[in-house]
Amino acid sequence: MIFDDGQRVLFIGDSITDCGRTGPLAPYGDGYVNLLRALVTARHPGTGLTWLNRGVSGDTVRHLRARWARDAVAERPDWLSVMIGINDVWRAFGDRPHEAVPIDEYESTLRGLLSELDCRLIVGTPYFIEPDPTDAQRAQSDRYAAVARRIAADFGALLVDTQAMFDGLLEHRGAEAWAPDRVHPGLEGHTALALAFLDVIESK
Repeated sequence: MIFDDGQRVLFIGDSITDCGRTGPLAPYGDGYVNLLRALVTARHPGTGLTWLNRGVSGDTVRHLRARWARDAVAERPDWLSVMIGINDVWRAFGDRPHEAVPIDEYESTLRGLLSELDCRLIVGTPYFIEPDPTDAQRAQSDRYAAVARRIAADFGALLVDTQAMFDGLLEHRGAEAWAPDRVHPGLEGHTALALAFLDVIESK
């Protein structure tokens, strides 16, 4: 496993990471972060880790930039996992297109944020659970996922290719089995995300 005893592991991102972590489901939410925490604890009970969830629903990289010093740098993580970009794309296809983040801004902002940290990194790609690659939102999401892959490689980060994972699942069941709106996963979708992260965490 990549984590060592006593390390601080922080997850940051949008609603997929948030999953109610500030309400009755505090402090982890009921999504992939909590499922992953439980899986790692069960698999490696002798490793004491501090898990931190700093997802905020609706966030783009612009929102991350505004809270990065408080929610990332100040937490002094040993590992930071970031999965962001879904809203950066999605806004262009909804009722708030002015909030969409252009791809060059997405890349430069994410690179700048990660350069402020002195820790090991995990980068999750943004995704859109749509089997047709010519669908406009899927095609745009794929471009942002390619940026996330490139950033992961340039920073020596571990990569969780969530789009590739969901593409594999779509060969067996339709998008509604994983996320009714093709973005926000149900239990099965979050479990798939947790397992994808677990595969990377146990790659050592």
